[in-house]
Amino acid sequence: MKNRIRVLRADRRWSQAELATRVGVSRNSINSIENGHFDPSLPLAFAIAEAFECTIEEVFERDRPPS
Repeated sequence: MKNRIRVLRADRRWSQAELATRVGVSRNSINSIENGHFDPSLPLAFAIAEAFECTIEEVFERDRPPS
């Protein structure tokens, strides 16, 4: 799953640690999600979107299989 977490964090000048604190996970979890190594649970995806005051669709993009 692609995401815009890095861009959204940069816009707000938040570190990974700051976002992690805001959503209640470790900095390593944010790093893994941001780099595409881990897909967040639905509740965590909602929490991340809420932290950025965005919809889930504005933060995450589903990988689509080739047609």
